[in-house]
Amino acid sequence: MLRAVTLVGGVPAAALLVLMIAGWAEPLPAFLAILATLGAAYVFGRAWLGTLAGLEADLRAAAEGKPVPPRPPLLPAAARVAESAARLSRGLAEREALLRQLRRTDAAIIDALPDPLLVLGEDRKVLRANPAARRFFGTGADGVADTASVLRHPRIAAAVDDALAEGEPQAAEVVLPLPVQQDLSIHAIPLDPPLSDGGCLLLVLADRTQARAAERMRADFVTNASHELRTPLASIIGFVETLRGPAKDDPEAGASFLGIIATQAERMRRLVEDLLSLSRIEMAEHRAPAGEARLDALARDEAAAMAPILADRNVNLALELTPATAAPADAGELAQVIRNLLENAVRHGRDGGTVRLSVRRLAAPEGALAPGVMLSVSDDGPGIAREHIPRLTERFYRVDAGRSRNAGGTGLGLAIVKHIVGHHRGQLLIDSTVGQGTVMRVWLPGR
Repeated sequence: MLRAVTLVGGVPAAALLVLMIAGWAEPLPAFLAILATLGAAYVFGRAWLGTLAGLEADLRAAAEGKPVPPRPPLLPAAARVAESAARLSRGLAEREALLRQLRRTDAAIIDALPDPLLVLGEDRKVLRANPAARRFFGTGADGVADTASVLRHPRIAAAVDDALAEGEPQAAEVVLPLPVQQDLSIHAIPLDPPLSDGGCLLLVLADRTQARAAERMRADFVTNASHELRTPLASIIGFVETLRGPAKDDPEAGASFLGIIATQAERMRRLVEDLLSLSRIEMAEHRAPAGEARLDALARDEAAAMAPILADRNVNLALELTPATAAPADAGELAQVIRNLLENAVRHGRDGGTVRLSVRRLAAPEGALAPGVMLSVSDDGPGIAREHIPRLTERFYRVDAGRSRNAGGTGLGLAIVKHIVGHHRGQLLIDSTVGQGTVMRVWLPGR
């Protein structure tokens, strides 16, 4: 304030003082004039500094995006400046609101995308991940998508590096083996200019597992079906031709041949059903199931449904069932696991023997198995040689092809079991001793 008063009133006050000292002006009038000059300078300086302080506050508020309160300036000459500051504040506020709306729109679009999408910074760190990416990768303790292991994949890392270095979109095809095999199509798209948060690359992961599984399913179905259906189809055709020719008037032969035709047709039906079931399971194997299932209740129901087969083979079924819940689980698929394991044990076990079906809960780790639930099916049949065990879950693999076909098997039961157990993120354990029997255990997550 002192400098403002000196700047405004200093020169005229000094002139009046000189005139008074030189005697060219009366002392009293000159002194009063000096006081008036300094007073006017004080009032003007105060008004000027107040106006500048108000304009400074308005400009600071405008820069911070805050509303500028309407207030008349102390000096009319500063009215235009104050009005300009108010217009600037309104314009900045409108632009900030528009930017916020655009950010919300961008975030909504990214979150709505069905494919996993990541926004990477220049240092390759993940800045944002949409819900699909968080579901795909899972989240760590901090709630952020756990992408480190995937982004270290050589092909993904190379696509990211090339996109950032060349400024051009890059694509790559990747197969991730764990926890189940997944086929991904990777697209790395550089952003120029970068996003406001520093994001300079979009990484889109398109899951092609189901589409490629469908392609393999069609090819496998044609190959396997043509191979496995050839024998029963040839039998049916041969017996039909015999019935239409040499055995046309032989009722006894006709009845026998019709029985064989019916058996072969039933075999073909089971084979087609198992192929379709296996294909459906493979297509959905990369997605974990939802829900939960009481494994002991499923085992009890499937055991009751097996009564006709048990009676036909004179097999005794011993049940050891305790409450156990598999989760996450698909009850229909787990019922199919129990049914296939029981049928295997009954068909390939000993006539008049005993099959044991047990369900129990693992409250603590057991060997290499974590807490969960355990399903076990054992028989006292001839057993399986050690060299065959690793291949039992292959499609159409049979230890004794003739015996398996005579028992009514399709060669797909354990392949279906393996894929269902994999779908549930479980483990299939097979142990067999020649001459003593076979034990098949399924560990599943649960309680």
